[in-house]
Amino acid sequence: MSFRRSTLRAGIAAAALVLPALAPVAAVATTAAPTVFTPMQSTAGSATPFFISHGGGVRHAGSTSTNWAGYAATGSTYTSVTTTFKQPKVSCSSGTQYSSFWVGLDGDGTSSVEQTGTEADCSGSSASYSAWYEMYPAYPVTYGNSVSPGDTIVEKVIYGGSNSYELYLADTTKGWSHTTNKTGSHSRGSAEVIAEAPYSGGVLPLANFGTVTFNSSTVDGSSLSSVSPTSINMTTSSGTVKAATGSLSGGTFAITWHHR
Repeated sequence: MSFRRSTLRAGIAAAALVLPALAPVAAVATTAAPTVFTPMQSTAGSATPFFISHGGGVRHAGSTSTNWAGYAATGSTYTSVTTTFKQPKVSCSSGTQYSSFWVGLDGDGTSSVEQTGTEADCSGSSASYSAWYEMYPAYPVTYGNSVSPGDTIVEKVIYGGSNSYELYLADTTKGWSHTTNKTGSHSRGSAEVIAEAPYSGGVLPLANFGTVTFNSSTVDGSSLSSVSPTSINMTTSSGTVKAATGSLSGGTFAITWHHR
């Protein structure tokens, strides 16, 4: 199944975002709705999926989302976001569950996201791992390189001016990297580091990824904490926590799986 990423802004009273028509990429299967990584979906009843971001030190004001957990900076126009983490291992038993770990610009209060990350999914007792980039609302593009639990992953999204973006993802354990250059007219109204439950016709079940720790996270070249980001917990629509974001110290914080 192909996934789609989404944007976030949970727990804040805002008009519901309407997902734009998605422009398919070549060779997208037509027999099943694609999975994507979308903007943050609010637990207040918005029909649009979203991501959540997490801050540290003194805990910043938080919000909740049905598809995001992590930290998101808003209130300015942002030019870069970076992070490093070890790819978490998902515990699989039965059914299908999904999880994604990424950095991005936009998506919290905006209808686009420029992002790159990894995916860890379950099909029955089997786990699969991959890496991707997405210029939402376009479909995500999956890289052909392998990703394994425990690999060190480096992610960067950088705005280069004139509507140009550099999407960088590296697996330094395996020794491969990709720098993808794309263009698009976007507002860059947020910058975030996120663990997400991907979206395909609705928010998908979240895979048990245990705990993922993001390190050396920066926004516009400074530590994530310096931009006073909002922490985001991922919950069900009824408020049950699915993934909890820990406090932020400089550029380091953890997100822990709680519920499937």
